[in-house]
Amino acid sequence: MSQQVEQFFENLWNDYIKLTPSAAKVHEVLGQGRDIINDHVAFRTFNLSPVRLETLAKHFEAMGYVAAGDYTFEAKRLQAKHFEHADPRLPKIFISELLVEEFSPELQAIVKQLVEQIDAAAVQQPEFLYSGTHWQISSNDYERLLEESEYAAWMAAFGFRANHFTVNVNELPDYASLEQVNETLKNAGFRLNSSGGEIKGSPAVYLEQSSTMADHTPVRFSDMEKVIPSCFYEFAKRYEVAPNKLYTGFVAASADKIFESTDARAAAQNSDA
Repeated sequence: MSQQVEQFFENLWNDYIKLTPSAAKVHEVLGQGRDIINDHVAFRTFNLSPVRLETLAKHFEAMGYVAAGDYTFEAKRLQAKHFEHADPRLPKIFISELLVEEFSPELQAIVKQLVEQIDAAAVQQPEFLYSGTHWQISSNDYERLLEESEYAAWMAAFGFRANHFTVNVNELPDYASLEQVNETLKNAGFRLNSSGGEIKGSPAVYLEQSSTMADHTPVRFSDMEKVIPSCFYEFAKRYEVAPNKLYTGFVAASADKIFESTDARAAAQNSDA
């Protein structure tokens, strides 16, 4: 791993834990002082120039990543790709983008106004991937986006950064199963995403996933400050598709439920209960 790539992921992680301080606690609980290997890092974007998925992917392709899978999420109106690197120490990359044209004219207008404020030259720099927002948005517009798309609202509030990192459970020496990981986390006080069950997927599809619910953080909108869900931590256990060969792709039905880890509406319902 080159020093430049190593520095990129260190900067990405440091930005992530500012919004997700619980991630450091996850490392303490599961790692017990040892390094945690990450399975993948996920990013969100809009399918609008200059921030389309393909444009953001060029930064990873320059680091030696290659496209390895395509995914469609019809209910959430997203498409996605994942990328892999020949160096097994580097996490896979999962980039999704919102199909903006499939939403209401109001959502389209708000999102286009946000994207128009981005300096296209900034997108050409790798650090754009942890640069946050490049716009001002009102709390009212955030709420209007949230009514239609949690994904769009999250992007409006947090911009360009890692939406989540993912612990590689196969590389955790003390855990034989994802169930054990989940129980340890719950006993330590973490709240897990239960949409579709705490564990999404199964050995039959060669991948099991779970995740914490997103941390909450104050966000300064143009008119006020609100405390809303930010980022979360995911956990993935992979199974062999052939002797000594683990499945490296993703399961769309499971990822669809993982997206809900940042859902402000679900979080509000849980906190009111």
